[in-house]
Amino acid sequence: MARRTVFFVSDQTGVTAETMGHSLLTQFDGLEFRQVTLPFISSADKAVEAVRKINATALEDGIRPIVFSTLVKEEMRSLVKRSDGLFLDFFDSFLGPLEAELKVKSSEREGRAHGIADQLVYSTRIEATNFALAADDGSVTTDYQRADVILVGVSRSGKTPTCIYMAMQYGVFAANYPFTEEDFEGKQLPAMVRPYTAKLFGLTIAPKRLQQIRTERRPGSRYASTAQCEYEVRCAESLFHRYAIPYLDTTECSIEEIASRVIDRKGIERRLRP
Repeated sequence: MARRTVFFVSDQTGVTAETMGHSLLTQFDGLEFRQVTLPFISSADKAVEAVRKINATALEDGIRPIVFSTLVKEEMRSLVKRSDGLFLDFFDSFLGPLEAELKVKSSEREGRAHGIADQLVYSTRIEATNFALAADDGSVTTDYQRADVILVGVSRSGKTPTCIYMAMQYGVFAANYPFTEEDFEGKQLPAMVRPYTAKLFGLTIAPKRLQQIRTERRPGSRYASTAQCEYEVRCAESLFHRYAIPYLDTTECSIEEIASRVIDRKGIERRLRP
């Protein structure tokens, strides 16, 4: 399999470069990428050091690396652009056309994408995250009236990470409740979530994949057996249909995709923007 080195270069954490770069790289099958992040390139000396690393890799690999950059300052971009790599800078691509359209020069201020620029935004993120943690796995059900959405489904179908992601990225107040065997025996929604049917969204998963996930957690247990996984998924989907609960198969979905689909299908307001 062909292998290329990819650098993510940023004047801050590198999260934006990684996210946007990954989105592009997923379009190329049959290639293996060695990924290197170079964060906090905020001075000429650091930019020169980044160029040295990129050039050394180009020499070692015998082929130029791919460089995804979110460097805000033109000075840093110009230095790194001289490296022996394919330089793809997101700010360089879009700031120029935006400046021309808006007829305003960009401020070239670093760290605006992920800094605490607005205390209200920061407080919302913290409050939503605390809510998701407190309401995880049905541990606190008395505060469900505050929830924007309540994820329901079998254990290990992706409820907890999705709730936390929605809280941190979008300020969404998300709770989750795991169905148990006792819930399935009655063939009715648990009493704790029944008053909030309009807020429910179901997550399901292929039994085979569920069995793999549970085996990693509790190998050899009844909880992880194929029969148990098939039974729980079947019962959960039956409840979804019976109570007209919208649901999503998470088998092939990333947490980011699950969160986005839930928010879209439930029409939830995104209080924050990543």
